Amino acid sequence: MPQTYTLLIVEDNPDDVELTLLAFEQTGLEDNIVIARDGVEAIDYLFPQNKSQSLPDLILLDLQLPRINGLEVLRQIRANERTRLLPIVILTTSNEENDRLQSYGLGCNSYIQKPVDFERFLNVIQQMGLYWLQINSPPPIVQ
Repeated sequence: MPQTYTLLIVEDNPDDVELTLLAFEQTGLEDNIVIARDGVEAIDYLFPQNKSQSLPDLILLDLQLPRINGLEVLRQIRANERTRLLPIVILTTSNEENDRLQSYGLGCNSYIQKPVDFERFLNVIQQMGLYWLQINSPPPIVQ
């Protein structure tokens, strides 16, 4: 029986969301994808009043988000015992050295600059999804 995954995509750009969903669909990893369109939605999803909600297997996190930016979302995830080990891939347009330094310093697992070319974007998302959701052995997560 195939494994099912939950993926949290934290992205405010509807075009990037659509491309990411297309890439996961083409890879067959589109089982359970949750979209948070800003940092507040991401925090609300990860830290609900009902603590029995399961956590995602992977978080794709943009840095430039409305209301709460991606670095603050990352900071809050890593500061919480329940979420601190979740795999987090920064997926952003920024290739600023300071953004990469802060992201890794706060504990991201990977930092990917979004390719501007359509085919390359799809390829990067597909490879990243296959690695993090099928090849990688995730840490045990306390639900």
